[in-house]
Amino acid sequence: MSKRDFYEILGVARTADEKTLKVAYRKLAMEFHPDRNPGDAAAEAKFKEVGEAYAILSDGDKRAAYDRMGHAAFEQGGGGGYGGQGPFGAGGAAEFADIFEQVFGDAFGRGGGRRGGSHTGPARGNDLRFDMEVSLEDAFTGKETTITVPTAMNCERCDGQGNEPGTDLESCPTCHGAGRIRRSQGLFTMEQTCPQCGGRGQYVKTPCQDCDGVGRVRKNRTLTVNIPAGVEDGTRIRLAGEGEAGARGGPRGDLYLFLSAKPHELFERDGPNLYCRTPASMVSAALGATIEVPTIDGGKAELKIPAGAQTGRRMRLRGKGMPRLRGGPRGDMVIELFVETPRNLCERQKELLKEFCSLSGEGCNPDSDGFFTKVKQFWSDVTTDDGRPNA
Repeated sequence: MSKRDFYEILGVARTADEKTLKVAYRKLAMEFHPDRNPGDAAAEAKFKEVGEAYAILSDGDKRAAYDRMGHAAFEQGGGGGYGGQGPFGAGGAAEFADIFEQVFGDAFGRGGGRRGGSHTGPARGNDLRFDMEVSLEDAFTGKETTITVPTAMNCERCDGQGNEPGTDLESCPTCHGAGRIRRSQGLFTMEQTCPQCGGRGQYVKTPCQDCDGVGRVRKNRTLTVNIPAGVEDGTRIRLAGEGEAGARGGPRGDLYLFLSAKPHELFERDGPNLYCRTPASMVSAALGATIEVPTIDGGKAELKIPAGAQTGRRMRLRGKGMPRLRGGPRGDMVIELFVETPRNLCERQKELLKEFCSLSGEGCNPDSDGFFTKVKQFWSDVTTDDGRPNA
């Protein structure tokens, strides 16, 4: 039997924010709570279904996975299961406790975004990811820049507690302040998180006007970050304590910068080495020459082209590449030549080239001479004297 859509279960739109999700969940959890419907198996099943939907949609990472893949994200091997690893590591024993509680009908009523720790104490905030493009020049020199990150921050009005200033939190009447309740099922007695207070042991009787009792608000946060010299495409930088604010005064999560490299019009990078494809005139390649090539630091370097250089010839300039992120000597710059055939010739130039061609003796074009010698031998091997194919 296929599972119902989580948004449909809670009766909210797919664009619903955290506040709308919480209001919808509280209403349905109260309606189908087992204490209000003793012996009603259908109500208990709906209570579990509502809790499961809220547990996924209230967690930013799990909600994103569900929006992309639906229920398949949480099937065996799907990579987004309730107890699986998040984007930055395993959830540990706390995640295993969540699985146990879900299987045995626990309270799915905890607040979203918790990364572990006790139900009754402060909860660490979510880790965040920020994707950033870096130019090759900035990767060479390093850079200090500012970024704007949308994140959950502690409500200033209530200092993250959720209650209106001047009011107190009330002891939860369901668990009597313990944060957990016990339920008997046959021969077993199981303890679970209190669905009324989410394991806090207290509830907000007078919600804060700014955050509606959540304790956190969504805001854009501006940060100054340092990009070190030598970073590469795919480099990850961890900024400890710069993620989302934790629930109930818990510590902030971490912010991870994922760097990607912008394409460069002159250079291609391979680790610490740079590659530059450089044209050379036919005359320079034939006679040899010294040319200037650009370097990533904005300077110039002299490059000697040996006489008779061909397209594809590679020459290395030591120490003219990129710095290494963890220290050590700079990489190299590799110049790859391509010989440019002249175009738009005037009549005099054409005459000179024809004269040059007539004066070219044996040995001027050894590659061509060798190739066509092999071609002639090939043709003689596959045809008879009168031009017919050999049998």
